[in-house]
Parts: sequence; structure tokens; C-alpha cells
Amino acid sequence: MEQFTNYIDGQWVTSDQSTRNVNPSNVDDVIGEFARANAEQTIQAVRAARAAFRMWSFSTPQQRFDLLDQTGSAILERKAELGRLLAREEGKTLPEAIGEVGRAAQIFKFFAGEALRIGGEVISSVRPGMTVEVTREPLGVIGLISPWNFPIAIPAWKIAPALAYGNCMVIKPADLVPASTWELINILCDAGAPPGVVNLVMGRGSVVGDALVNSPDVDAISFTGSVWTGRAIGAKCFETGKKVQLEMGGKNPMVVLDDAELSVAVEACINGAFYSTGQRCTASSRLIVTEGIHDRFVDAMKNRMQALRVGDALSEGTHIGPVVDERQLQQNERYVAIAREEGGQVFGGERLEQASRGFFMAPALVTGTTPTMRINREEVFGPVASVIKVKDYEEALWVANDTEFGLSAGICTASLAHATHFRRHVEAGMVMVNTATAGVDYHVPFGGRKGSSYGPREQGTYAREFYTTVKTAYINPGAV
Repeated sequence: MEQFTNYIDGQWVTSDQSTRNVNPSNVDDVIGEFARANAEQTIQAVRAARAAFRMWSFSTPQQRFDLLDQTGSAILERKAELGRLLAREEGKTLPEAIGEVGRAAQIFKFFAGEALRIGGEVISSVRPGMTVEVTREPLGVIGLISPWNFPIAIPAWKIAPALAYGNCMVIKPADLVPASTWELINILCDAGAPPGVVNLVMGRGSVVGDALVNSPDVDAISFTGSVWTGRAIGAKCFETGKKVQLEMGGKNPMVVLDDAELSVAVEACINGAFYSTGQRCTASSRLIVTEGIHDRFVDAMKNRMQALRVGDALSEGTHIGPVVDERQLQQNERYVAIAREEGGQVFGGERLEQASRGFFMAPALVTGTTPTMRINREEVFGPVASVIKVKDYEEALWVANDTEFGLSAGICTASLAHATHFRRHVEAGMVMVNTATAGVDYHVPFGGRKGSSYGPREQGTYAREFYTTVKTAYINPGAV
């Protein structure tokens, strides 16, 4: 079986522990054995990054551009191969996986350009003869902790800006899906990343993640994952004075009004709730539907769901791949059972048997729910969507905001007035009109409000707010 090691200070480093990476579509298909770093190796990676920062922080914009641009080009050249690997280890359908790899390449290309656009300001002082310069400088050593649901895109949108703005980094990918990040680091290595600038430490969050968060040589942590882990990391970062960026959960509403185009609303909800097996923090998990269209919408959703094919992620024609692992599948099943116990009517949601041994689940639509039910309060992170019937737009908006989360929200309507009002008054970081709540561009900010996000936004030019520090300099040219 192929062995994959950690990457520390320009060297591939073995470990005395490893984890087996298996295909959730077929658990008999083993991708490889991936080394698990210990706390000591994690600290070695941090020290290597700290030492390399002295050089990399003063690298030229052209050096950073070349590294990121070459990495993006290499990813594009291997898009089909890397997409197949991603589908094998995470369970996205092959078209979705190839699309994610392409997105990772676009992110590196975008931030290659950003490396050339790091600007500043020259401001007139209130004191005669003085000049004020405001510049941005690299922050230092960044610890990056990425989740399992986007194994290459999320590492890309953390690594690329970190390097573009002159930082050095240590990344810990999710223990379930290390292969895509391993390949990404290997590409960066081949593209000429200097030793210590890029480091990969795979393993458990309780070991590797804790070592990164607690290290005094780590200046900032960017984390994407569960709410409880994110809150714990945020508290530790506050204690140690680290800058922190947290992207956590979502319980995203999709409002469907009486005047919505039914086919548009159904496709938006099918996409947002069930594609990528519902394993997206931006998934449409609460479908808030006004009473005039409710029954027609529910019938249309059920008809559309029956046409969805659940199967092996690599098989042609599969619409929904497997759940990522047995633990997640059991969690999905528990929430479906809870929804029934609380009075919801469940369409679908059963475990499915396929030709191969995997973690397959039919998409579930839960009707007859109320805003207070657990299925509408807690993030499931699977192909499960609930329907809440409301009287009118005003009640729909109230229900949409009645959550501790605030990542993404959507509305399907033909009314410009309602769409405009919703965009302004819904409590979410991202708003979609007549399209799925999931699916975002790479050149604009990503993030939410309330319990979904904390700290500066990710992606686009807004990434500089996290990955740089601002310096204000006062200059008296008459004394020079």
C-alpha cells in the first residue's frame, strides 16, 4: 500500500502512526496510508516556517506570483486526475470533484495576481511638512486547519492568500481526506516553494491542531469546521493573542414565495439541499415556503427527488454520492429519526444498499415542521432538508432570521420589492436570489454572521484583512 508522509522544512518526513484513507463509495478501495504527525513534528514545522519567514516576507511580488501561478497551471493540467482522487476520498460526484479542482486552480491564479497588487496609501499629515504612509506587511506564520467537505478548494483558499501576502504556513487537513491536500502541497513543492514556507502536518485535531493553536510561534489560525471546535479554537487564540479566522456552521434558509417560478425554486432547492450530498456549510437546509405555493412545491420536490440517482461517486450519471463516512451517516439517520419523533413527515432518508460497500443515503425531505423543532435548529450536514410553511413574506423573513447561524440565505420570488427587502434585512453574510444558497465565486468575499463566522472574510481581495498587518509610518522629509 502506498505510503504518504508529512512535509516539513522542505523534506518528506515519516511518522510512527498513520491513517488509512478509504473510498466512501467503496470501503474496499484504499487510497493509501497517510502519516499522522505528532505534536513534536508539528512544532518542527512551525519552527521551520518561522525561520523561513525572515526570507519569504521580503520576497518580491514577482516571486510570489510565479509560485502561485505555476501552481495554478499545474493543478489545471492535472484536473481530471486530481478530480478522480477527490471523488474517491471524499465522495463528491466526479463532475463536482473536477469542478472543485478547477476552482482551486482559479484561486491560485487569482492570488498570483493579488501578489502584484499589494498597495498602500500616502496621506497628508495634519502637521505641516509631515507625510503619512500606510502599508500592509505579512503577518507571520499562519496555522491552517481545513475541513473534509472541500478537500482541495478550501486548502487552496487558505494557502494561496497566505503565500501571496508573504506569510509562511503550516496546514493540517482533515484526517478523513488528506490525499487532495497532500497532492496540493506536492505541487507547490515542485513549483519551487522554498523550504519552510509551505509545511504539511497530517493527523488528529486533538494533537496537530492543538499544537498549532498553542504554539507561541504561530501568529494566526484560519479554521474551517464545526461550531464547537471553532469556538474552542477562538477562545485559545484569544488567550495567546493570535489573530483568528473562523468559518463554522450554517442552517441556511431558502424562502419560496407564492409568486416564485416553481421550476426555478425546485431546482435551486434540489441543488442547495442535496448536491454534494448536502455536505456544504452553505446548503439549503430550511425551506421556508408560503402557504399559497406550499403544496405544489412539496409535490414538485418529491417528484424531482425521485429522479435523483444515488450511487458511486465515480459512476456516470450519479447525482448524489455517498456520505463521507459511517459516523456521519449515523448522525444523518439520527436527525431523520428525531424529525419523525417531533412530528415531521419524512420522504426518503433511508440508508441504501449498492453494488459496493459504501455509505449511501437517499435524500430526505421533512415536511410539517415548525421553527422550534431540532431539525430546524441544528446543522445536520447531510442530504436532509426540512420544509416550514408560513403565511406570507413577513413571517418567512422572521423565520429565516430565527437561527443562531447566518452564513447564506436565499429567496425565490418574482417580486423585485421582496428580493430587495430580503437582501437588506436577512441576517446572513451571503444572499442568493432565485438561485441555490450553495455555490460561490472565488474572487469575492466568503463568510457569514452570528454563529457561522468570526473574524475577517475569506477569499477575494478581502482576504488581505486577515493575512496582513497594517503599518502606519510618519515621515519628516525635512530632517532626512
